[in-house]
Amino acid sequence: MVLQRRLFSFILPLIIGMFSPLSGAFAESGVTDQKILLGQSAAFSGPAAQLGIQVNAGAKAYFDSVNEQGGVFGRRIEIIKADDKYEADLAAANTKRLIEKDDVFALFGYVGTPTSNAALPIFTQAGVPFFAPVTGAQSLREPLNRQIFNIRASYFDETEHLVEKLVNVGIKSIAVLYQNDAYGRAGLEGVQRALKKMNVEMVESATVERNSTDVAQAVGKILPKRPAAVIEISAYASSAAYIKEMRKAGYTGQFYNVSFVGSQALADALGKDGEGVVISQVVPFPWSSSSPVVGEYVRLMEKAGVKDQNFSSLEGFIAAKVFVEGLKRAGKDLTRAKLVKALETINNKNYNSGGFDVNFSANNHSGSKFVEMTMITKDKKFLN
Repeated sequence: MVLQRRLFSFILPLIIGMFSPLSGAFAESGVTDQKILLGQSAAFSGPAAQLGIQVNAGAKAYFDSVNEQGGVFGRRIEIIKADDKYEADLAAANTKRLIEKDDVFALFGYVGTPTSNAALPIFTQAGVPFFAPVTGAQSLREPLNRQIFNIRASYFDETEHLVEKLVNVGIKSIAVLYQNDAYGRAGLEGVQRALKKMNVEMVESATVERNSTDVAQAVGKILPKRPAAVIEISAYASSAAYIKEMRKAGYTGQFYNVSFVGSQALADALGKDGEGVVISQVVPFPWSSSSPVVGEYVRLMEKAGVKDQNFSSLEGFIAAKVFVEGLKRAGKDLTRAKLVKALETINNKNYNSGGFDVNFSANNHSGSKFVEMTMITKDKKFLN
C-alpha cells in the first residue's frame, strides 16, 4: 500500500500536467511564454510593394514599442513576413505555410482583396484569426466570419462617400477605371450602388490588369466620353500610368481614388501630374497635430528611424494598437478563441485609441466607417 501511494503521488502530477491547458503539449499555436508569433502575407516586391512595406513598417513600430516595455504578459510580438507580390496564388501558398509550417498564432495585415480572398478558406478551416486586412471588400465582411476583424471602412463606405461628394458639387458625368480582379469589381460595385442611390448613370468603365501599367485600351475607351471625373479602383502603379496617359491625351477632368491605391506611393509616382488628384482615406490625416494617435504614431515611427509619414503605415500602426488591446483583454492564458472574444468587447465606449473609433461586437467585426477626402498638392504632399 505504501508503495502504491508513493507511485500514485508521483504519477498524479504527471497526468494533471499532460491534460493541463497550460502544459507545453496543449499550448496554443504560435504562443510561448516568451513570444506571440504572427504571419503577414503582402506585396513586399513588385508594382504594389510599397503597400506591404508601409503597412508592415507602421505595425512594427507599435509592436516594437510594446516589446521594449516587456511585451504583453511578458510575451514579445513577432511578425513573419511573406511576399505574395500581390498575387492570389502566392498568398494562398504563404497562408498555408504560415499556418502549417511556421505555426503562427494569427494572421495580420494582409494587403489586397484577391490575396485575402485566396487566404479566406485556409484560415477559416484552420480557425486562425485574420486581423486588419487592407481591403474594403464585402467578401471579408459578409457573411460574418468570426475569424476576421476589419479595422478599415468598406469599399461601399468609401465609394458612397466619394460619389456623394461629387454629385453634391454638381459633377454627374462619372467614369470608372477598375482593376480586373476581385478588388476592382468590389470597388466598381460600390460606385454603381452609390450612383444608383443618387440617380446618376455611369458614363463609361474600363479595366486594367493587376500588376500591369498597360492602360492604352482603358484610355481609348474612356477618353472619347470626356467624363468630368474618373474614379480609379486600382493600385498606385496602374493608377499613375492611367492619369499620366490621360493627361497626355488632353483630358482636363478630375481623378478620384479610393484609399487602397496607396496614397504616398501614388503621389510619388505621379510627380508633377499629381496635383489635384483626390483620394478617399480610411484613417486620420497622418500630419494632424490634433489627433493623439497620430502624435503617438509620428513619435514611434521617428524612433524607428522612419521620418516620412503616410496613410498606409498609419493604418498598420492603428491595427497593431487595437490588436495589442485585444491581446491584453484576452488575458495571460492566451488562446485564439479568447482573443476573438476579447476583440469583440472593444468599442468606443470602453476603448480610446486616440482619435480613431473602433467598434466591434459579437455580431459586428467591421470596426470602422471612417472616411474623409484628401488631395495631392504640387509638392507631392496632401491637403484634407
